[in-house]
Amino acid sequence: MIRIENESLSVEIAELGAEVRNVLHKDTQLSYMWSGDAAYWGRVSPVLFPIVGRLKDGRYTAEGNTYELPQHGFLRDAAFQVSDAQGDSVTFAKESNGEYQDVYPYEFRVEIRYRLEADQLHVDWKVNSLEKEDAMYFSIGAHPAFRIPLQSGEHAADYKLHLKPVQDKQVTTYELIDGLIQEKEQPAVLPAMSIQAALFENDALVYDHIEEVRLQSSEGNGVAVSLSGFPYVGIWSKYDTATGTMAPFVCIEPWFGIADTTDSTGVLSQKAGIQKLAPDAEFNSSYRMTFF
Repeated sequence: MIRIENESLSVEIAELGAEVRNVLHKDTQLSYMWSGDAAYWGRVSPVLFPIVGRLKDGRYTAEGNTYELPQHGFLRDAAFQVSDAQGDSVTFAKESNGEYQDVYPYEFRVEIRYRLEADQLHVDWKVNSLEKEDAMYFSIGAHPAFRIPLQSGEHAADYKLHLKPVQDKQVTTYELIDGLIQEKEQPAVLPAMSIQAALFENDALVYDHIEEVRLQSSEGNGVAVSLSGFPYVGIWSKYDTATGTMAPFVCIEPWFGIADTTDSTGVLSQKAGIQKLAPDAEFNSSYRMTFF
């Protein structure tokens, strides 16, 4: 486990999956990340690559071959190399080196840099195509799970989600049907939503053209995820159909990609939200989480 810290935050990150496991705010003394209790969901903040969400029938075609991939891909279970650790920042890197050729035909390098600034954790992504001739197709996404309630005596219903749309953009909402995505409606307004299990009865809430998602209690504590430039965001908690209850966390997920659509062709280059990199090209993006 790697720790970075500054005057406001102490953050623990696992080398397996380059996954943020804990965020402690030194002023509030609150731990913001989900515990990873496998009774609900055994992950905390996985990185999604080279797909986001589920593939139709669990497979896709690329470069003339058919491949199978589980939901969200394989990088969340990869061992990363650590470099450039500087107290309040650290970089994790993973190079494919032929390891994934049976499930993904492209060679790549992914770097994830975590850096602290006051009460903010910045996450910087760099994806390099190591292909020499063919374009590389991929998606990348984040999946951080935030613990709610944060304090004893609180309930999930004491928290609200606030969505800030991108200026002058029409927000589209999507629904998941057996893990596949389809457009649902275009809301004229995005009211604050009180956290309740029914929100997640049909899986994640998915939107495009969102600039920030804030999860905040009536007492004022919470987290804001700023995702300017990201085409999609998912908001999810594990829903128990037997009891009609939700898990004690909410995920806010910035995505450069999305699950297969219900009418997907299965061709990776035609996949909704897919990113394309020319040979030897580089993709960069970042988001930040503010804890309060």
